[in-house]
Amino acid sequence: MRYVLSRPNDISMDSLFGDLFDDWNAVSMKFPPVDVYETDGAYVMQAELPGYGEGDIDLHIDNHVLHFSSTKHTETDKHQRYLVHERYNHSFERSFSLPENVNEEAVNAQFADGILTVNIPKSKQVAPQKLAVKIQH
Repeated sequence: MRYVLSRPNDISMDSLFGDLFDDWNAVSMKFPPVDVYETDGAYVMQAELPGYGEGDIDLHIDNHVLHFSSTKHTETDKHQRYLVHERYNHSFERSFSLPENVNEEAVNAQFADGILTVNIPKSKQVAPQKLAVKIQH
């Protein structure tokens, strides 16, 4: 599984999912933080989205790439005189290229306690077969 890291300055970087050290210095720029693990029957992705609701997240597969994104708008009162104002509007997009051995039509997700869990079932492996090809004259 490959992922694409989107940064605010619109620079994207492709990296192999399993090669953590290639983008070690970019860890703090990955939002939301995501864990992906593999079981015998599926790949599972968990994204930490505190303060987001299920309706705030766009999750879809397009051309064998799993995308999820959101734009969060923090309501502020213009009549308040803030002493500390750390909450802000935040948008993100994360994209993961899916392996060939997944059943895209059976992908499902749950959202609970600020954690988005996406279950990506593996498809049944078809044993490779040897086929003879005739050479025509």
